[in-house]
Amino acid sequence: MLDWAPVLIGWLLFILLSPGLLFQLPGHTRPVEFGSFTTNGKAIFVHTIIFFGVFTILILAVGIHIVTG
Repeated sequence: MLDWAPVLIGWLLFILLSPGLLFQLPGHTRPVEFGSFTTNGKAIFVHTIIFFGVFTILILAVGIHIVTG
């Protein structure tokens, strides 16, 4: 049996937390920019920390599983 939860949640969070797609934290001119389609090094670092934090909480603490078999 395969657990697809880490794959699907990782894919979804990667799309949603891509810097500049929906929001960018911190932005170039403001603390938060929405839909700018640009990025910088600080935003990439912040979004990476947010990604791994949310991913860890959902997979380990909450224990989401999508099992096929």
